[in-house]
Amino acid sequence: MFRRRSRLIVLAHAVPLRLDGAIPERSELLMPIYEFASEEIRPLSKTTFSLAQLQERRDLQRLLRANVSVVAPDTLVIAEEFGDWDESRRRIDLLGIDRNANLVVIELKRTEDGGHMELQSIRYAAMVSTMTFAQAAEVFGRYLTQIGKADMDARAELLDFLGWDEPDEDAFAQDVRIVLASAEFGRELTTSVLWLIERGIDIRCVRLQPYGLDGRILVDVQQIIPLPEVAEYQVRVTEKKRKEREARTDTRDWTSYDVTLGERQLTGLRKRHAIYQVFRHLVERGIAPEKVAQHCGPRANRALVSVEGEVAVEDFHRLAKEARVKEGRNFDPGRYFCGEDELLHFEGRTYAFLNQWGGRAFDEAMADLRDAFPNNEIAFAPCEQ
Repeated sequence: MFRRRSRLIVLAHAVPLRLDGAIPERSELLMPIYEFASEEIRPLSKTTFSLAQLQERRDLQRLLRANVSVVAPDTLVIAEEFGDWDESRRRIDLLGIDRNANLVVIELKRTEDGGHMELQSIRYAAMVSTMTFAQAAEVFGRYLTQIGKADMDARAELLDFLGWDEPDEDAFAQDVRIVLASAEFGRELTTSVLWLIERGIDIRCVRLQPYGLDGRILVDVQQIIPLPEVAEYQVRVTEKKRKEREARTDTRDWTSYDVTLGERQLTGLRKRHAIYQVFRHLVERGIAPEKVAQHCGPRANRALVSVEGEVAVEDFHRLAKEARVKEGRNFDPGRYFCGEDELLHFEGRTYAFLNQWGGRAFDEAMADLRDAFPNNEIAFAPCEQ
């Protein structure tokens, strides 16, 4: 709701959901914006960016790069018109990074149907998917120079945004998100996007509907795919389908390990549980969790989340999220051992240990923990087939 002198402008949305899950046609959507004047309620007049003489790059892109949270919250723009690839004239409108270190491809269109922007964005996402932290810092440095901020340290700014002390290449750009922002989206495009979401692609459509008012342009910004009201449910359904597909085609290394901790013998542990048991063993022997975490290989800087006090699960989740928000970071309980019997208490603090271990990260961390604490009788080996 916006107040202007004695009048009110009211945003009133009614978006009918279709049984087939598709986004309704434009004619089916009821999305008026009303102005409550002193004596009547008047709908504002819809317009188009073309009629408003707003151009895609000169206006929309310029304004959104400085206010990217309008279409992509918690995102830092690191490049504009990005195209660092051989033999291609294609350019990403805006390239960003989110708080979880995922790259974000943002494509803008002022056309009435969005064109074929979903196809473009997929190509762009594939092209940037192998970008490293060092490359991103270099790209960001060029962008800062381009916008007149050459005095800023791109690497330091990027680390600060991510909440990292040092680059973590294993955690950087593990996924590429796609944001499509347009005045409208045609049925063909929305059908394609919904199918991509079902296949595990993080892609969303944000509609920018302009209205005219006393010579000014108001823009109604809505995320229409996935609908915010059902986004969490849709993520769960997509994740379930993804796991089912992976179970049918998975070729990852699921090797189990036997672990010796002093006189204890633990057999058939998955990698994440093997390293957790080693970590717990060392803490229970009186070694500070922070000291143990220092020897967790390439993921040492994010191996722990802790809060003040000896707290239970529910309080830990709440306090950990609050602490991370203050640092400008996110806390995902699903990525840590956060069960009631998994949290660790040490000298008045409660700790959760990372559960994302595999490949080189697991091998290096286990070897480092074994070698750093030789008096604690740690041994491990793959289970015999």
